[in-house]
Amino acid sequence: MNGAKLRARLQAGEPITMFTPHHASSGFAARLVELGADSVFVDCEHGTWSFEDVRETSQIVRSVGGAAIIRPHSHERPIIIRYLNAGADGIMVPMVDNADQACAIVDAVRYALPSDHEKRLVIAMIETVEAIDNLDAIARVEGIDVFFIGPGDLSQNMGFPPAPPFGEERPTEVQEKVAEAVRKIRSAGKVAGTLVTADELPGWLERGVQFFYIHSDPFLRRGIAAINQTLMR
Repeated sequence: MNGAKLRARLQAGEPITMFTPHHASSGFAARLVELGADSVFVDCEHGTWSFEDVRETSQIVRSVGGAAIIRPHSHERPIIIRYLNAGADGIMVPMVDNADQACAIVDAVRYALPSDHEKRLVIAMIETVEAIDNLDAIARVEGIDVFFIGPGDLSQNMGFPPAPPFGEERPTEVQEKVAEAVRKIRSAGKVAGTLVTADELPGWLERGVQFFYIHSDPFLRRGIAAINQTLMR
């Protein structure tokens, strides 16, 4: 499944999942798709993935029916172009605070792929209070497929830790700010996305979120803990 197919499903109102393997492993990324993930998150902002890793993982993930969504470390034009040329099915650009930055991302994608940019999914990450204040203008930029609220960086921007303790909810103030962003995105007729746990997903689905980023570690943590508890009985 490439970026164009993901876009078509989103436009049809379907939800899409994106799981992160957390590690630079094309095999694990492919396995997540084989187990039911629509796409995998290749994090080149915080992870250790190289350009060659991106190329190999994108090819393998597509071969099993999924899509590889790449997050560069910034919205530098040459970086976006290089990841797209390496074969990314989609680009998920961090810290998009205003409409000018969103326009520059779209321009970079279309410059990199003048004949087939529509095959790539373009995601703008909304991660600050400034970005949410500017969302009405940002959402008017044509060429952005998903407006993704990053609750971790938003939490830090609002003066909270990036993540709550395992199993706990984010601060109410952060949840309300994410909900405000979702309302603005949906009111503009655009697709909203955010990071969720399995417990949080139903509530955000009801609010109209369609693009769900999910960590794989909690499933592994709970599974291993259950095995260890059984062994200790």
